[in-house]
Amino acid sequence: MTIRHGSGVPTAAHWGTYRAETKAGRLLALHPYQGDPQPSAIGQGMVDSIDGPVRIREPAVRRSFLEARGPAGPERRGADPFVAVDWETALDLAAQELRRVRDAHGNEAIFAGSYGWASAGRFHHAQSQLHRFMNLFGGYVRSVNAYSYAAAEVILPHVIGSLRQVTLEATSWPVIAGHGELVVMFGGWPSKNSQVNAGGVGAHTVGGWMARCARHGVRFVNLSPLRDDADDDLAARWLPLRPNSDVAVMLGIAHTLVDEGLHDRAFLDRYGVGFERFLPYLLGTPDGQPKNADWAAGISGLDADEIRALAREMAAHRTLVSVSWSVQRADHGEQPYWMAVVLSAMLGQIGLPGGGFAAGLAAMNGVGNPAMQLKWASLPQGRNAVAAFIPVARIADMLHSPGQSFDYDGGTYRYPHIRLVYWAGGNPFHHHQDLNRLKQAWRQPETVICNEIWWNATARHADIVLPATTSIERNDLACTTLDGHVTAMRQAVEKVGMARDDYEILSGLAGHLGFAEAFTEGRGEMDWIRHLYEVSRQQHARHGIELPAFDRFWEQGTVALPEQSIERVFLDSFRRDPEAHPLTTPSGRIEIFSETIESFGYEDCPGHPVWREPAEWLGSGLAKRYPLHLISNQPKTRLHSQLDDGATSQASKIRGREPVRLNPGDATAREICDGDVVRVYNGRGACLAGARLDAAVAPGVVQLATGAWYDPQDPSASDALDVHGNPNVLTLDKGTSRLAQGPSAHSCLVEVEKFDGPLPPVRAVGPPEIQRPD
Repeated sequence: MTIRHGSGVPTAAHWGTYRAETKAGRLLALHPYQGDPQPSAIGQGMVDSIDGPVRIREPAVRRSFLEARGPAGPERRGADPFVAVDWETALDLAAQELRRVRDAHGNEAIFAGSYGWASAGRFHHAQSQLHRFMNLFGGYVRSVNAYSYAAAEVILPHVIGSLRQVTLEATSWPVIAGHGELVVMFGGWPSKNSQVNAGGVGAHTVGGWMARCARHGVRFVNLSPLRDDADDDLAARWLPLRPNSDVAVMLGIAHTLVDEGLHDRAFLDRYGVGFERFLPYLLGTPDGQPKNADWAAGISGLDADEIRALAREMAAHRTLVSVSWSVQRADHGEQPYWMAVVLSAMLGQIGLPGGGFAAGLAAMNGVGNPAMQLKWASLPQGRNAVAAFIPVARIADMLHSPGQSFDYDGGTYRYPHIRLVYWAGGNPFHHHQDLNRLKQAWRQPETVICNEIWWNATARHADIVLPATTSIERNDLACTTLDGHVTAMRQAVEKVGMARDDYEILSGLAGHLGFAEAFTEGRGEMDWIRHLYEVSRQQHARHGIELPAFDRFWEQGTVALPEQSIERVFLDSFRRDPEAHPLTTPSGRIEIFSETIESFGYEDCPGHPVWREPAEWLGSGLAKRYPLHLISNQPKTRLHSQLDDGATSQASKIRGREPVRLNPGDATAREICDGDVVRVYNGRGACLAGARLDAAVAPGVVQLATGAWYDPQDPSASDALDVHGNPNVLTLDKGTSRLAQGPSAHSCLVEVEKFDGPLPPVRAVGPPEIQRPD
């Protein structure tokens, strides 16, 4: 057990562990944890943004709403000015609206939205705080799954096991480095994504592990429209396939394996079910079209001989088939995960060191970490008495179409009629697709309440805005199953303006509504933190790990758990004895054909993996009008939209706009030069971005990272130009299929043109109009 010392106040975030340097109550710098070999620059954005111009310093109410003392002018959300009020007024209004909606329409009329990346702290975790509050209030409509990997979450339990199992039990990096020979990466291993880890990062290790794999002779193939989805250290062979064609390429590889007798029939017979029902589709028996390499080449743009050569190479070597989270955020996004499992099973290497199947390696810092995985206590949320839910990416559908039925994972449900939205943690005007459609949907509820730190688009589209603190302004505890560190997050500066912790805000609301004692259990902030630490300490002791007493830990800061190098192999026990260690699938085997999914009768997701043409892709007729495929992936300079106003993110902008990368040939054809401001558009919307020419982007593809704060030129217009470069004004708001209903953001066609008009100002990095009460 190692306790790290250092100057400054210890703190942590999803992107790193730090010592906060302060002077006269101001944050001067965040110094990375001395045990971190590759610190992320994201956290430095906190230094100037914590008290920057867009910080919410006092409670505020949308003017029309305040004048009516209740629901009024929802069509003005996002355009109305705000009026600053005191806390008592804000809490009284919020409590009044919660009580009114519950009493008139029931708890099923309240949607409590949140997202888990709000804070790395175990206690000040906005999602846990809000859900605990709402459960004590009688319940709420919730969302299920995550924007990052919704399709994978739903399909994998039918096929091989839960996504959580696939993530936690992923073959560890030392095994890949020591036993692997070939890694075939659909969507790559972009190390920019591994800057973060839910619950905090003590040491960024993924880059080092990747380099070790390369040094040990592991070869890599990067199947992605972006060459830099594989770091230069990997020296990966780049196969720039068309976006959304991953399944076609996998089928082409699988066909070659069967055609040349290279598939492992004995493995398929013992460990899988349904290969004989998938095989006719692969061979083209039902439709007359074999899914061979030539067919796959026509869809993907790759060379057919290269697809066949890759199949032979995979069969001849210990091969890991890896899929990124990004490949399933597309129309029919369930299919690449299912087909990747089937392809791995055909190779017969699942459960062998360095071979098999992996999902989300490098998606977060902790996946594949060889450390012991131990649970940490978290804030109890209680029980939700409301059964109604929605798939996470169907919020606009719900708000637009109350009462409409929807399919999800074999069931049929109805969207509830939402009268009140309460959001704390997360930014739906970043995460969601087709923001012009969302903006219209957001005007349907009677009331929107928001706990927020900065004046992002979610706060600007709320009725009651309650200013929340950052992690630097409060005490907490950072730890996670996937990282071998625990950090005392000690308050480093005073709370900015009138900001309060989510716990304090919700405790006050609970007081207005009559259940404060049940919400707090009589504990203050430090009481809860000590309690959660002590529960975790007892849990760890049962595994032979002795954490220091709380007072010593709190004084010293970051504790590194004993270093280990666990050589974990995904599904090795299943391979040794499938009867004694069956999978959690219905059959206990790898389901190449799923009787369960077949029984659902979904044409867009039948009983075995298939290629289905996406709603938008470069092979569609729409490409004549919008000939570029948009990749809206994760940014390098922030986590989602967090800290977009900070120095790290702002330094990456081009004339104040988010950079969009184009292949030089596509730019030349449009007379676009590096550094130009361009208009990216399609039938759903348009945004301005700064052009960056880059041969690492495949021809016919443009890349615009998510997370630039939504900034419509005319906030009242339904189709306003976003001047800041938010790609979600362009993306398709369509469920992946009736099975998962996940987001389809990566199925999106656009056109790009040079913008020659007067540049509109970027207002997202400044506050909205805030008036004083008369």
